[in-house]
Amino acid sequence: MVEVFRTNVKDQDHAVILLDHIHQTFRGYHANFDLEDCDNILRVASNQEFIRATCLIKLLSEFGYEAEILPDDF
Repeated sequence: MVEVFRTNVKDQDHAVILLDHIHQTFRGYHANFDLEDCDNILRVASNQEFIRATCLIKLLSEFGYEAEILPDDF
């Protein structure tokens, strides 16, 4: 499963810190940021479990950032 989020994370150093926290909190997740995209994308993938989007959004908000799920364009 893959979930894609629009964020307001713009700083690469902050993105690294957030990724570290995501990977520590959600051991089965593989996450990365695309800060060159206009939506400052956070992609999260997991082969083992459902992605808990609400928990990820809350984690980012604890660091002062916003995130929202990008809808599928199918």
